[in-house]
Amino acid sequence: MWRRVILWLVSSVVVFGQTQPPRPEEPVYKFYSTVFGTTVLKPGGLTGLVYALAPDTPRLPVFDRMRPISKIYTTSLNIPWQAFTLGFPGVPERFEWFAIDYTGNIWISKAGRYRFTLESDDGSALFIDNHLVIDNDGIHPVALKKGSVHLKPGKHAIRIAYFQGPRQYLALTLRVAGPNESLRIFDTDRFAPPSNP
Repeated sequence: MWRRVILWLVSSVVVFGQTQPPRPEEPVYKFYSTVFGTTVLKPGGLTGLVYALAPDTPRLPVFDRMRPISKIYTTSLNIPWQAFTLGFPGVPERFEWFAIDYTGNIWISKAGRYRFTLESDDGSALFIDNHLVIDNDGIHPVALKKGSVHLKPGKHAIRIAYFQGPRQYLALTLRVAGPNESLRIFDTDRFAPPSNP
């Protein structure tokens, strides 16, 4: 009984005994956890340099001509399409017009062709060993692009560049599949070097 009452109170706005629905001009969003990274260092993970962008920036910037405003760390990129209004951990006071340049290393134990998908809103790009694997750049609604590269065993450099243009939505998800594998969320923990390489 009490559980029903609590659920009713949480899901309703009660004004003078009447339930008020959301106003039509106020969209109702389904929120997910928005985590571009944390300020706590993640050993073996990705380091993301955060940059402020000028409004109306149409594409990924040339990062080496810019100065970062902060630094964040993560082991995976799994941010589903969602409203931008929650803010961004590790990205202070930026809701739109910012970019993140993630870099790190992965260890490949099995040679073969590795498939990637990169989904983003707005632009993004994936580089392996400074080679462009996926170009998903530009201001656009959520879009998924695919790419693949043959990798030899050993260490490889990985870079994911991303930028958020104008509101209202954002997304950034990277998936990977090794030889004879299904696509899964990319995580640097799965590409860590062996203890005795």
